[in-house]
Amino acid sequence: MPTILLLTASNIFMTLAWYGHLKFTGKPLWIVALVSWGIAFFAYWLAVPANRIGYMSGYSAGQLKVMQEVITLLVFGVFAVVVLGEKLRWNHAGAFVCLVGAVAFMFADKLRA
Repeated sequence: MPTILLLTASNIFMTLAWYGHLKFTGKPLWIVALVSWGIAFFAYWLAVPANRIGYMSGYSAGQLKVMQEVITLLVFGVFAVVVLGEKLRWNHAGAFVCLVGAVAFMFADKLRA
């Protein structure tokens, strides 16, 4: 559970770093890039321990990566709707279903145990 919580927090910071500047298109690119790098710094401080804890708890690197991608899609979906005012469409749901399939494949061994 600490891995999932840390990855979620990390993804919130990284989503802000990568896409938050889209709300400030009037600002110079060099400023938003520096601010984004500063935000990403905190994302890494959460992601690195999340992966270390997860790996030491028995998750494989592949499982951690797929877990991170699913969390990223969920965090981004909320961000796109709430912050950017975008609407989710059928293709977003399709992408999520594909990632759930990836999770099922990556965790198949753990599910059988």
